[in-house]
Amino acid sequence: MRKVSAVERIRRLGRAGLDVVAAIGRSVIVLLLAVFGRGGVGNGLQLLGKQLYSVGVMSLPIIVVSGFFIGMVIALQGYNILVKYGSEQAVGQMVALTLLRELGPVVTALLFAGRAGSALTAEIGNMKSTEQLSSLEMIGVDPLKYIVAPRFWAGFISMPLLAAMFNVVGIWGAAMVAIDWLGVYDGSFWATMQNSVMLSDVLNGVVKSLVFAFVVTWVAVFQGYDCEPTSEGIGRATTRTVVYASLAVLGLDFILTALMFGDL
Repeated sequence: MRKVSAVERIRRLGRAGLDVVAAIGRSVIVLLLAVFGRGGVGNGLQLLGKQLYSVGVMSLPIIVVSGFFIGMVIALQGYNILVKYGSEQAVGQMVALTLLRELGPVVTALLFAGRAGSALTAEIGNMKSTEQLSSLEMIGVDPLKYIVAPRFWAGFISMPLLAAMFNVVGIWGAAMVAIDWLGVYDGSFWATMQNSVMLSDVLNGVVKSLVFAFVVTWVAVFQGYDCEPTSEGIGRATTRTVVYASLAVLGLDFILTALMFGDL
């Protein structure tokens, strides 16, 4: 095997860095042209409604089921911890704050990236490989406005609503376990929750959901639009969507949490 010199390593590292910068630049241009570019589509609301169903409604089952079981697990684990200190009546407070501040937005974003994000990338990538995007350009239709923009806005609108549904179902599942199974007094469960949850907790969760929705959908539509028009290229783009979006969500979650609750 040929030994790689230090200069060659530096050259490869520089090339990789330039590729990353170029990809970020292309993604920003695609986003700006899709969202703010001229040449709107006449039936934009119809296209948006169709994508809201595909991206949002079709993702609802996995969000509801996941939220229900995660709420049950949080209640069970929290009860086992709090009962040692005689504070089991505070399990409702713990569940609500955990879901609203952290798990609701984060888990919804990860599930959304795995289900809807990968589907968006594969769909746009398949359109590119079959030259549907080129055909739209030939007849004078901007594919960024007709294909990318409705999908971006559908994801941006859907994910915060899915996160809210996740929180509601999670609290419901936690109440079933804590009250009906473990015997926590229902008045204490709901009273501690109402007294501890502030409007700022809800708003912080909404802000996280909006940021995650923006990033996850942006990554998904760009990877599909920028992928190689082959079956292998579409597969790699779909994998990159899930990986990049998940890492972005986890990294941004730390930054937002530090800004909101870390007194930075």
